[in-house]
Amino acid sequence: MALSTDKLIEQHIHEHESRLKHIDELLHRAHDELEAGGEPADVESELRVLRGDREKLAEHVSELKDRPAKDWQAEAFKRAGPMAVWDAVAQRLENVLERLGK
Repeated sequence: MALSTDKLIEQHIHEHESRLKHIDELLHRAHDELEAGGEPADVESELRVLRGDREKLAEHVSELKDRPAKDWQAEAFKRAGPMAVWDAVAQRLENVLERLGK
């Protein structure tokens, strides 16, 4: 059974929102670790960059939500490229957390 376009759009947006939530959780953990002290000197600047990346991703989610269903195309659901960006940001945050010792 094929999913309707509306269901595919909803699923796509939900996937992006879940990834954004994961990034927010990682940023929160990193912030808590910084507050506890003992951070490597380069961590704060890296987190600043990652917060900027997070904002770009949040804007992307917002744009997806505002896009009319008629403007969505089938290939948008098949491409994996944008998902790699989400994974890369999350991985970088996890690496920062490892360096912070948690």
